[in-house]
Amino acid sequence: MPITVDIDVMLAKRKLSVGELADRVGITPANLAVLKNGRAKAVRFTTLAALCEALDCQPGDLLRFEAKDTAGGGPQPSATVAKAEVEDGP
Repeated sequence: MPITVDIDVMLAKRKLSVGELADRVGITPANLAVLKNGRAKAVRFTTLAALCEALDCQPGDLLRFEAKDTAGGGPQPSATVAKAEVEDGP
C-alpha cells in the first residue's frame, strides 16, 4: 500500500511507549501496533484525530504517501482521479 504510517517516529520524538499512547488515545496496544506496523487497511478519522491530539502533531506527521514508480512514466491512477475531480468540480 502506498500509504506509510510514521507513528513510530512520533513515538520516539515524544518519548512515549505504544502502551502509553494507546491509553491516551483509547485503543488497545494491539490495534495501535497494527496501525504502527503498516498492517491496517483503514483508520477512522476519530482515531487519527485522537492520535494527533495525544502526539501534538498534524495528520501529515503520521501518514505519508509513497507513489509507486510506473514503467510507462504516465500519471498514477490517483493523480488521474484527483485531476478529474478538480476539473469536474464547481
